[in-house]
Amino acid sequence: MNALQFETSPYLLQHQHNPVDWHPWTDSILTVAREQDKLIIISIGYAACHWCHVMEHECFENVEVAEVMNRSFISIKIDREERPDIDQLYMNVAMLLNGQGGWPLNIVALPDGKPIFAGTYFPKLKWMQVLNYFATMYQEKKDNLIQQAQQITLAIQQLDQISYQQAEQVISELQQKKIWDNWKNKIDDEWGGKIGAPKFMMPNNYEYLMRYSKRNDDDTIKKFIKTTLKKLAFGGIHDVVGGGFARYSVDAQWKVPHFEKMLYDNGQLMSVYAQAYQLTKRPLYKAVVQNIAKWIENEMTDDSGGLYSSLDADSEGVEGKYYCWTYNELKMILKDDFLFFIDVYNIELNGNFEYGLNVLFRTEDHEYFMDKYKMSNADFQNKIQALHHLLFENRKHKIRPATDDKILTEWNAIALKGYCDAYNALGDDKYLKKAVSIATFILTNLKKEDYRLDRNYKNGKSSINGFLTDYAFLIDALIALYQITLETFYLTEAHQFTKHVIAHFYNSKNGMFYFTSNIDTALITRGTDSSDNVIPSANSTMAKNLLLLSKYFTNTEFENMSTTMLNNVLEEVEKTPIYYSNWAIVLDMHLHLKSELIITGKNATDNLKRIREIYFPDILIGGSKTDSNIPILTDRFIADKTLYYFCQNNTCALPEVNFNQIQNKLFIFV
Repeated sequence: MNALQFETSPYLLQHQHNPVDWHPWTDSILTVAREQDKLIIISIGYAACHWCHVMEHECFENVEVAEVMNRSFISIKIDREERPDIDQLYMNVAMLLNGQGGWPLNIVALPDGKPIFAGTYFPKLKWMQVLNYFATMYQEKKDNLIQQAQQITLAIQQLDQISYQQAEQVISELQQKKIWDNWKNKIDDEWGGKIGAPKFMMPNNYEYLMRYSKRNDDDTIKKFIKTTLKKLAFGGIHDVVGGGFARYSVDAQWKVPHFEKMLYDNGQLMSVYAQAYQLTKRPLYKAVVQNIAKWIENEMTDDSGGLYSSLDADSEGVEGKYYCWTYNELKMILKDDFLFFIDVYNIELNGNFEYGLNVLFRTEDHEYFMDKYKMSNADFQNKIQALHHLLFENRKHKIRPATDDKILTEWNAIALKGYCDAYNALGDDKYLKKAVSIATFILTNLKKEDYRLDRNYKNGKSSINGFLTDYAFLIDALIALYQITLETFYLTEAHQFTKHVIAHFYNSKNGMFYFTSNIDTALITRGTDSSDNVIPSANSTMAKNLLLLSKYFTNTEFENMSTTMLNNVLEEVEKTPIYYSNWAIVLDMHLHLKSELIITGKNATDNLKRIREIYFPDILIGGSKTDSNIPILTDRFIADKTLYYFCQNNTCALPEVNFNQIQNKLFIFV
């Protein structure tokens, strides 16, 4: 066994029996590399990564490979989900050197961590060639490698620089029009999402476009959102049997996924489908929210109340085997309903996937089957749900994929926000209870007295200081939890975490935030994330948080900080909105979040649920069930009265006591 045996990350523990003398990333092992003057192998992956498993089997379990690595290198294993700072740094290297990246990510670096080579998956012979080449080069031409590393490091340091834009741009609807003009030619009209394959879900894309379409009567946008959400729900990427979505589709039709399931995808999709249900009341969207929640409850919840990170793609050495079915297997299980089911889900005798397996993949709406089989909508839905349940019970006898049971603050916060949105849309108290439970877990186990956060948790242990993304998404989720509970504790906690972020992550030179805290040991560069991908950037999320908190605490400094951050990236938001869509939401909020509804009184939440069921992106919701000194609530509480304050453009009407009057004022926003 190697030094990874003392770690808690399932990914690192997977490698504890390798003959490679692996080490986790620590200051002490970097000191050893410098003292022994050895090159470093930095190998980065994650527990649900299929090709990480393949390379481990072919290379890292091989004694011949291990002998070379142990003799000539210091070998470090990284769980990218625990250390996104290290992963992003060296992924940037891979993109710079090769034009593409991915996992496993394998880096050769000097003893000080400066990179000289980057690659992804290697079979044994190729990996041996890489090892022997650099071992020889370091002995014979060390100066050349040092010079190469310095050039790469300088390029990476420049890559992460975001300039402070002194000339503040006047924002207007014109920017939003430019955003859509630069976006609309990249959408897939037939299948939804972005044109091409592989196809990744981009929840913040859909969230922005819903906001924009609410205000702009553009049938193209509305159709795109409807198509995307329907095709995602019908696709093989959605596990209709057990709930939840896989990470991405290898094709352009959402048919065959890469079968790993990530908490962060599902937390965000819960938010998107909940908001879409608020907007349209389509039953499909409600069913998807319920399905994701079922999966999280059944498979991803720890006894401590925290949520696990992911499920592997593989079981029994075959990717997707747990989720797919043979023709004869379905025939045996479904019996009289077999022909109906294979029609609905495009099942083929020899399989519609690999190894004779079938992915459950719908192409037709329920109306088609209602007409074909002379069924009512209720009969169709009940029948499908019953067959899903039958398969779910049968699947319990299969060997399930491994669970990455580490608990990450960032991803738990994303799921917490999803449950808040689910409660808003569906009004089911179990979602509120779950949201409170996740928040309680984080604030009890991962928050320190000085509002420092830990990133990870497992078996009562935390070992990694939180990154900007942990704080940003937790603040976002706490604000959302306040908005549905009116418990000011959550809002004040969000405010305190924000002050900690400003103290330890703020870059005064450009008004953005570093990814790492100033109390962390520095890497070769201190990065700043700005672009939004499958997870929004921490900076765009902080810009949103600062704007919201500026309104609750009447803090113009927070508002100005948010404006500066948006101004720094506004050109990129207009040019490439698909990868800056959370920033587009920030822009939308600066332009349109001009109305406030404040409810005070001990019964303040009684009617709040009815309000929150409607999609109101342009109204700031607040209030309190007790007296409060939070600025937006000051002098607005009167005992034994429930008061409704409706304000627009910093001007407030007299408080209403009649809920119906407030409803009438809100109708103009529907």
